[in-house]
Amino acid sequence: MKPERREYPSAPRVGVGGLVVDGDKLLLIQRAFEPSSGLWSIPGGLLEVGESLEEAVAREVEEETGIKVEVGELLDVLNFVLKDEDGKVKYHYVLIDFLAKPVGGRLKPSKETLDVRWVSVKEIEKYPLTRTARKLIGKALEKGLIKGE
Repeated sequence: MKPERREYPSAPRVGVGGLVVDGDKLLLIQRAFEPSSGLWSIPGGLLEVGESLEEAVAREVEEETGIKVEVGELLDVLNFVLKDEDGKVKYHYVLIDFLAKPVGGRLKPSKETLDVRWVSVKEIEKYPLTRTARKLIGKALEKGLIKGE
């Protein structure tokens, strides 16, 4: 079976992400590809057939960052819809994001990331974040799931 296209899909794609927290530091990636190329976000990607959401989060975080994680609670479900200049849907993702904590591995960017790093909550505003990452981090701060300044 041929994989569904990411651009101009015939149906929404299911994406997962992991907000990986280690004390007052968050694991961020700089996206290499569209949508959101060059922006910083949480690690994540597409759910594969037969995979649980938690398995997908753990796999994607490790693939993109080299860090092994234990996946925790569901944080949020977000819509990401981006239309082109003609109003046609170019990207449509349903993003299911979880809290996660590091349990091993070594920081190492993948082909899908321009950079990967641990960023303190105090420094987060210096990074151009995706809209969805900014919303998720804000929600986690409000809930006290991340140690703030």
